Amino acid sequence: MKKKETSKNKHLTIEERKEIEGCLDHGMSFKAIGRHIGKDPTTVSYEVKHHRKEHRNGFVRREDGCPLLLKAPFVCNGCQKRHSKSCPFVRYLYRASEAQAEYRSLLSEAREGIPLNKEAFYEDDRIITEGLKKGQHLCHIQANHALHSSKSTIYRHFHKGYYSVAILDLPRAVKFKPRNKKHTDYVPAGIKVGRCYDDFCAFMEEHHLESCTEMDTVIGRPGGKVILTMIFQSCNFMFGLLLENRTAAEAAAKFLNLKERLRAHGFDPATVMPVILTDNGGEFSDVFSFENDPNGQKELSVFFCDPMMSSQKPHVEKNHTLFRDIVPSGKSFDDFSQETVNLIFSHINSVSRNLYSGKTAYDMFLFLYSEQLASCFGIRRIRPDCVCQSPRLLDRLVDLNKGI
Repeated sequence: MKKKETSKNKHLTIEERKEIEGCLDHGMSFKAIGRHIGKDPTTVSYEVKHHRKEHRNGFVRREDGCPLLLKAPFVCNGCQKRHSKSCPFVRYLYRASEAQAEYRSLLSEAREGIPLNKEAFYEDDRIITEGLKKGQHLCHIQANHALHSSKSTIYRHFHKGYYSVAILDLPRAVKFKPRNKKHTDYVPAGIKVGRCYDDFCAFMEEHHLESCTEMDTVIGRPGGKVILTMIFQSCNFMFGLLLENRTAAEAAAKFLNLKERLRAHGFDPATVMPVILTDNGGEFSDVFSFENDPNGQKELSVFFCDPMMSSQKPHVEKNHTLFRDIVPSGKSFDDFSQETVNLIFSHINSVSRNLYSGKTAYDMFLFLYSEQLASCFGIRRIRPDCVCQSPRLLDRLVDLNKGI
């Protein structure tokens, strides 16, 4: 028989159950059946053992089971004595139609959940109401009474106003504000086709590349300005672009301006940062503006990390901690200018690193590239005794703006 393609993590169909029944009738092993229908042999074994049925006829003279049923295939489908008078035991057979009917029934029951009848609901209501009037917390009430609903269901009933008491009668309900729900935009799945992390790894190996440029965003006040950050993995050199908002159009526009600035100074963006690795933030959805040149031809390659896997771009995440030393989390960027952002990252890049034996990321960048390219990114060298790694750097800027 021809081997079928493997279909893991899929429920058995009626056609596959008929195949199993036919194979059992021909005396095939579980391994051979699994190979035939594209399933693991343990799946076939589980199916047969849990859906075999007892079949009796006039030849049964013994109630104890046949010893052969204690081992695979656990049924009498392929036994030569199945229709013989000489076999005195009860027959156990696997029937595809019966197995499918049991499967459909079990599937339906599993989706129904546990119904809560009228009597059970009013009993829960009475217990909860009496407990709350005594000042008891819901956890205490649930721990000492056999309620018919889970804790989350009880809270859901409170919010819908089903109980005799209101949600404000809960001892601590008024002390907590409703949690703000975040509606984060993500890169559409279609955009990520051919740009996933596995594609990135294959691309780097195919082109014998050892490092790339990582990209991310840092958020200040929700709804306010954000900073698009980029770091060169080879030297931990980081710079930022101030965005007016966290939208794909704004991120694409600022990145296009950056590429134009590079070309104006004689640098090819495809040579400076040929591969960019970023996360799934919606601000990176306009991937073609990042990848293509003014003629619409692809010059860069953008790839996306797997969802919830920030560890796949560790350099930019680590360097954000240096940024937060100067700009604490929650600090608004609305008063920042691009010059402010350039100054912050100039100080960050001028910090001596143990990784480079006391050298700075700026020193390493100059060794690999040039001072002119660093200037294109708005980054300059800060003298070691002038480097500031605290919010006092921002205080100095405020004092300068005030003329102090």
